[in-house]
Formats: sequence, structure tokens, C-alpha cells
Amino acid sequence: MSILKDKVAIVTGASRGIGRSIAEAFVREGAQVVICGRKQETLNEVASEIGPAARPVACHVGKAEEIAALVEAVTREFGCIDILVNNAATNIAQGPCLEMDEGQFDKMVEINLKSAFRLVKLVAPGMCQRGSGSIINIASIAGLRPQFHSLLYSMTKAALIMMTKSYAVELGPKGVRVNAIAPGLIQTALSEYYWRDEERRSKQLDAQAIKHLGQPAEIAEAALLLASDRSSYLTGQTLVIDGGYLLSSM
Repeated sequence: MSILKDKVAIVTGASRGIGRSIAEAFVREGAQVVICGRKQETLNEVASEIGPAARPVACHVGKAEEIAALVEAVTREFGCIDILVNNAATNIAQGPCLEMDEGQFDKMVEINLKSAFRLVKLVAPGMCQRGSGSIINIASIAGLRPQFHSLLYSMTKAALIMMTKSYAVELGPKGVRVNAIAPGLIQTALSEYYWRDEERRSKQLDAQAIKHLGQPAEIAEAALLLASDRSSYLTGQTLVIDGGYLLSSM
């Protein structure tokens, strides 16, 4: 059964990792998926591998005008947007908190937080008008427990979680569900600092109840649930998918 049949989705940061896996899962379940990233050539290659239901559209989520052009183009082609996945993120500012500067602060907020704000502001009104829609924000367990030497990443992900709750309160009565996913360590390019090094990887896995390194597809299956009508009674929640890393007993 195709649980997203006839749905239209936008997935940001979809050229690799979690975003790509989410796009693949959505296409598998019948959706038309607009995959976004900065490089059109890369997106074209990904779309050719996923299939014709994946539409590649280059968009730098740090630029308001490109976000506006993206939403306009998708709306013009498909008529509506049923699902929005705010997945694009960066982590350019790892290091001691007192060494962070305003340029790094602004960049992290622009990509990790303001992009979601801008997209929701443009996409949600149409969802509210139709009385249905699902918005999924990809946060992190760093937004629930501060990651060492990662002040700005933790801060932006914590803010994204609160944004999720605030949107859910206001948009729920209009038929729009807003949820977040907080992955633990997932094997992606963004997190390779933590899993490529054997010592760091072992330390992480030793602290988890489930002893394997998380995979993008495991996050995609949760996103699929949140995107579909199977989660029709679920909003304002942050699903922690971390192999049990945050369990108090660990």
C-alpha cells in the first residue's frame, strides 16, 4: 500500500544522508518529492537514481530569495505542498564556546533555524487553507542534551524543537501537524568526525543500548510515519531515535 499516494513533499538537504533516505522512502510510498540542495548537478544525479517521482530543484536554504523561488515553483507545478521536511543543516562551529564568533553564530542560525522558519511561513498557509499537512523538522539529541564543544549546533537544534512545539499548538486546529525527529549518531557525512575514528565510535556505541551505528534509513522510516495519516493523532512531539543513548540508566 502506498501510504503517501498523490502527496507532494519538499525535502531539504536531500542530496545525501538522512535527507536522501527520506526522499527515497517517500517516493517508495507514492509521493512526488522535490529534493533540494545547493548543487543542481548533484541533485540531478540523485534524482536519476531515486526515480522520476523525485524532482531536483537547487535551493540554498540560507538565501530567502531562493526559498521563495522554490516554493513558488513547486506550487506552480503541483498546485499544493502536503509535506515539508526541514532537514538541511550545517555544523561549521565546533570548538570551545568562548571561541565562537558572531559570524559563526549568524551562519548557524541562518541555515539550521531561519531556513525552517522561512519555509514554514511560505508553505503552512496553503496547508492551513486546505485543512491538512505535515511538517517535519530534523533536530538532534544535541538539542536535548548539550553536545560538548558544540554550543551553536546544540542551541539551534534546541530552538528548532521549541519552534516545532509552538507551530504545533497554533497550526493543529487548522489541520496541520508539526513534529520533530531528534537523531543520535547517524552514519552521515555531517557526523563523520564522531564515527570514522574508531575510539570515538566505540565510545558512542558503548553508551548505547542498541549497539549498532544509526543509519539514515532508520530515520527515514520515522519521517514516513510522521508524514502519513498513520500519525494523524500525533503533533508537537520530538521522536528521539538514538539507539538508547539518552537513557538515564546508560
